[in-house]
Amino acid sequence: MEKSPGSGKSDLSIIEVSSLSKVFGKVQAVDSIDFTVLRGELFGFLGPNGAGKTTTINMLTGLARPDAGSIRIAGVDLVRSPRSAQHLIGVVPDESNLYPELTGFDNLCFCAALYGLEKKERRARARELLDFFDLSGAADRKFAGYSKGMKRKLTIAAGIIHRPEILFLDEPTTGIDVASARQLRQLIAGLNKAGTTIFLTTHYIEEAQRLCDRIAFVVSGRVVDIDTVEHLLQPLKARHIVQFSCSDTPEGVAEGLFESFPGLEFALPETGQIRVESAEPVRVGPLVRYLEDLGIEVMEARRIRPSLEDVFVKITGIEAQAMRREKEKKGGGQ
Repeated sequence: MEKSPGSGKSDLSIIEVSSLSKVFGKVQAVDSIDFTVLRGELFGFLGPNGAGKTTTINMLTGLARPDAGSIRIAGVDLVRSPRSAQHLIGVVPDESNLYPELTGFDNLCFCAALYGLEKKERRARARELLDFFDLSGAADRKFAGYSKGMKRKLTIAAGIIHRPEILFLDEPTTGIDVASARQLRQLIAGLNKAGTTIFLTTHYIEEAQRLCDRIAFVVSGRVVDIDTVEHLLQPLKARHIVQFSCSDTPEGVAEGLFESFPGLEFALPETGQIRVESAEPVRVGPLVRYLEDLGIEVMEARRIRPSLEDVFVKITGIEAQAMRREKEKKGGGQ
């Protein structure tokens, strides 16, 4: 169920999706999802790999045909006329679709030509974007020689060469270094602030929390919740959370904690960490004494504020560790 469209945004929907479904063989990739995106909004589609994020983007951009449901982009029926809204859309796939043998400048000019820009305009637009993305110094270098971060920036530049109203970004910061990812987030936020509606898929929870006006949680092809970050966090703001860093977390320690402290909730997010949550302030002393009596040294006890990660785990049941492992598979954390 959708709630709370972002504050300060236009109340006009630019993307409307109803009962959208897609099946590949026996796999239900997207399962009857509904959502709207407002004009000027930065909308996040957050979920683990295999949740249906890329399949959804492919249907929204006309690259895949839905088995059921409807898609309207700026009032255009995309199921009946998949090419009718192409001029409104920019797409940045999770893997670059640019030509390695062409220079950065020539790649942008080629993309501009595909959208019908005249030669003078496309050359000027290419120079403008190379400067905006701090790539002017690499304009005449072949794309194959760019770093991962530079490749992502040029791919985004190619996606907006025709000044689309809507930009679809599929996992834009996956597999690039921390500094490049930070710079890309700033560029994405800047594009949105300038008026571009952005549909962002990601499995980086922190990225969604930093950037997005509203977020849809997606699991196994279904949208399980949609709301603003503020409203998603609201139920947890009254919760008290303490995280202990310990010398060890031996097997059975969680069960013992549950039995000895029945009013508290416990989790072991990683080896050597114990997370305690309660509706009331957590008394640290009794917990430290209990752990030390078991021979477990407590090196730190830190009170932490609830995050979108906590909300995601509660709503979806997917542990944060699973999301972090996906980062490692894709090429490193942010």
